[in-house]
Amino acid sequence: MAGTTGALLYAVSAAVLGMLQFGFNTGVINAPRNFIETFIKEQYDASPSLIFSVVVSIFAVGGMIGCPLASWLVEKQGRKMALLMNAGFGVIGAAFMGFSKIAGSVEMLIIGRFLIGVNCGFATTASPTYVSEIAPLRLRGAFGTVNQLAVAFGLVGSQILGIGEILGSDEGWPWLLGLAVIPSALQCLMLPFTPESPRFLLLGMGDEERSRIALKKLRGTDDIDNEINDMRVEDRAAKVEQKFTITDLFTTNSLRKPLIIGIVMHLSQQLGGINAVLYYSATIFESAGLQTDVAGKAAIGVGSMMFIMALVSIPLMDRLGRRTLQLGGLAGMTVFSILMTIAFFTYTNNTIMSVFAVIFTFLYVGSFGVGPSSIPWMIMSEMFGQGARSAAVSVGALVNWFANFIVGLTFISMKEALGNYVFLPFTVLLIFFFTFQYFMMPETKNRSIEEVTALFK
Repeated sequence: MAGTTGALLYAVSAAVLGMLQFGFNTGVINAPRNFIETFIKEQYDASPSLIFSVVVSIFAVGGMIGCPLASWLVEKQGRKMALLMNAGFGVIGAAFMGFSKIAGSVEMLIIGRFLIGVNCGFATTASPTYVSEIAPLRLRGAFGTVNQLAVAFGLVGSQILGIGEILGSDEGWPWLLGLAVIPSALQCLMLPFTPESPRFLLLGMGDEERSRIALKKLRGTDDIDNEINDMRVEDRAAKVEQKFTITDLFTTNSLRKPLIIGIVMHLSQQLGGINAVLYYSATIFESAGLQTDVAGKAAIGVGSMMFIMALVSIPLMDRLGRRTLQLGGLAGMTVFSILMTIAFFTYTNNTIMSVFAVIFTFLYVGSFGVGPSSIPWMIMSEMFGQGARSAAVSVGALVNWFANFIVGLTFISMKEALGNYVFLPFTVLLIFFFTFQYFMMPETKNRSIEEVTALFK
């Protein structure tokens, strides 16, 4: 790709390992559920499914803490140092999980999941920031999609490693969870040799000499004057623009409407049920009549579908537009969640319906990957001007992680209460989210920030 250099590719690779970590730890808890619940049973008399729900959902609590922590630390310590500190945190979280069985401590497992959640929440804020600031302007969109690909790749990797023949066993599951040490350890080794963000050096620290050295290394050329000047122009424009706090977003009429739209879009990403599938797909497939080992292998298809759709959505994003992909994805999720429910209900003694249940689940995940997987994150930065963007993105991230926590905590209880109808509440919510966004969501494709914000004034 023209404009890329070895230094740039190396730095991007080091940064997106944090997003791979996020994908890995989203999917890794899926396959070994039965073995972890057996471990919990050996330690406590309490309901193992309830404690397992805490193990799953505490990851999102950590994410809620990691996001704002990243926003603060990247400004105080710089992008590179913040990523390096977070990588060290990830090593500690992975170690807690990996050694929990040897120590006979469910508490260590919960603490490890919490710490790795902080690490992943931090990464979802800091990694895209660093990548967007070191990438050339005309390649920023392409490099931005690398974050989503890394998430999908981590998800697939965790599901492959979780099958019974590899680490999906009573002896293997601590190793499976402990493998989260690898992405963070690699970051610890790679990040010291990456340049700091030239933008942070120039505008955050006022160190033009170091900024020029970093930019020359990333671009592989001494011809960087225009890019330095563009940063200064952008910085001057940002300084004259009014700054808005989170409170201002709720009290200012022109900001409240796009904020509500963005919040609903983030809620639709999580409360549409996607993480119920990502966290519990093996359990879902077992309830559809598949044997445990077959269900574990079928779960690999979930991550694979996410990876494929991440690739497919890249060229479609600017061709079809955000609104079309978002609404199309929500419509597909609604249809396939209904078909999943029908297949789950009618699978008894019918192998064909068990197969259809798996196929409909894959198509549901594919619909999610078309738009709802990435557009809610993108739309917040496209509906707000520079002065309000940081606060709006922070609100969106907090809402997203909180909804993630709710789904992770409640799905097993919902499954026990509703049985094969467990996806009906998600279907009802998807219908609401589709209707709301059909009438309220603007198209931001090929529109400047000024044009989009003018729609709400």
